[in-house]
Amino acid sequence: MSDSTFDALLDLLRRLPPTRIESNVDALIDLAPEYTDDLLANVDQPLHVLHDDAAGRDFLGCDYNREGDSFRSPWTDTYLPPSATQGPQPSARLRQLEIQLNAAFDTYRDLYFEGGVSSVYLWDLDDEPATKDMNFAGVVLVKKEIPRDDGTSSGSWDSLHVFECTERSRTAKYKLTSTVMLVLGTETVTTPDAKGLENVTGKGNVTLSGSMTRQAEQDAPLPNAGAHIPNIGRLVEDTEIKMRNLLSSVYFGKTKDVINELRSQAGLDAKSHEDQLRAELAGRLALRGGGAQ
Repeated sequence: MSDSTFDALLDLLRRLPPTRIESNVDALIDLAPEYTDDLLANVDQPLHVLHDDAAGRDFLGCDYNREGDSFRSPWTDTYLPPSATQGPQPSARLRQLEIQLNAAFDTYRDLYFEGGVSSVYLWDLDDEPATKDMNFAGVVLVKKEIPRDDGTSSGSWDSLHVFECTERSRTAKYKLTSTVMLVLGTETVTTPDAKGLENVTGKGNVTLSGSMTRQAEQDAPLPNAGAHIPNIGRLVEDTEIKMRNLLSSVYFGKTKDVINELRSQAGLDAKSHEDQLRAELAGRLALRGGGAQ
């Protein structure tokens, strides 16, 4: 099969419901197994929450810390469940930075998300990582889910921030690719009341989902190796805030526009009066413009 087949697979995924991305990818893998690696590497999927019994903590699994059916834990640097083949691990110096970044983003997650799970994974890009300058890459993962107790509303936020770092003389260049997957949903729940009648709660069945990807580059001072932590932290923080604001305006702003087109809060008379005032104002501006000429 030609490369056009892979393009067709990606095009098909873009037209299928984002909430079923995992089952859709599995179905396409069964259909074209020779494209398994390409699909897993190019299609962003919701993050998996796993548990490290030795550390007593949850961590996130994705394609960047995966080896077969095992995932490397950032807390103990081991693959769970144990893999028959040893997966890649960062060098000793990079592992120390990975530990510090996990601690930093654990605080970031707590402040911004008030819950959820975060994980940071790093890997070497140099053939000789023992050199003075480090060229490395990494990914910052954050997942937050809010299943409501009443069952009427739910939501999930999955963010993947993949970055590359190139160290120079007292500076470092960072290239960041961030993807946010957002799923929001409401559901009508029907329960019997004391008299056996239906008691309806919720505001209807609505599912709003999608993803957004943005890229950023930044040069930052690097007086010491520890400066990577605030440099990467600020870059991820600024990018994620911008994407959150864009999602808010695109998702909720567009939804509000559609609802207003379907049913206006104001009556027909008020809308006609607004249109009349708008037309009158446009006419006066046109006359003023013509007089200025």
